[in-house]
Amino acid sequence: MKFDIEEFRRWENKKVTLLGMSGVGKTYLSALLRDSQWFHFSGDYRIGTRYLDEPIIDMIKLQAMKVPFLKELLRNDWISIQNNIKIHDLGPVLSYIGKLGNPELGGIELEDFIHRQDLYRQGEVAAMLDVPSFINKAQNVYGYQHFVNDVGGSLCELGSPQVINTLVEHTLILYIQVTDSEEENKLIKRAQSAPKPLYYRPEFLQNELAVYLKENNLDYAAQMIPDEFTRWIFPRLFHSRIPRYEAIASPYGYTVTSQEVSQVRDQQDFLQLLETAIARS
Repeated sequence: MKFDIEEFRRWENKKVTLLGMSGVGKTYLSALLRDSQWFHFSGDYRIGTRYLDEPIIDMIKLQAMKVPFLKELLRNDWISIQNNIKIHDLGPVLSYIGKLGNPELGGIELEDFIHRQDLYRQGEVAAMLDVPSFINKAQNVYGYQHFVNDVGGSLCELGSPQVINTLVEHTLILYIQVTDSEEENKLIKRAQSAPKPLYYRPEFLQNELAVYLKENNLDYAAQMIPDEFTRWIFPRLFHSRIPRYEAIASPYGYTVTSQEVSQVRDQQDFLQLLETAIARS
């Protein structure tokens, strides 16, 4: 959705999609707004509770079945396993996506990794297409006035015009951009110091994997140390996503910086930031 400032001020039920890399402030804003009549829709939470719930539980059961004591309990239905994901703790989703590399070091072999990546992409597409129904549910079931869509950093990687069209039709797109080189370096270093599982476009992964294997004189992905590969690839992923975010934000939304977001302390600050973004677009 696009507005002028007066139209935005008259927009009684505001609906905003936050776009940008992990760590730029999307979840910070969403958590802040929850206390001010904003329904917080987390894409990854929806993926974990709806679209990856069964694969996550199967992954856990596969490990449990390797333990004879637990195997007997599971096969006799004496215990059950649940996916206890929380909106502020997406650990089960991250564990399922995993990291590419040596299985003996906690990594996932390439074929299985690609399969999990594909399931995650399907889940993210489906979760974003659920946004209109959750906007309705947020207002008519839960009684929230406003709606904030906290999407994963990989939204720009999905290659789904239907997703973008849906979000543009139903929400205001706000891209949180990292413009300061020092801030960019901090974001990259933070991601490298504690590497997290990531989603990669298939062609990006194949191209970068070939480069990494060649640089490190390795023959195949299962020889890689998972965290080392994740640290190596993150800056490349970061920079590859910037033009993809901009290709969404430029025609369809508005742009603010992560520095501006860090100054937001309440709903009023957030609304003022949106008006600033609208005024300079």
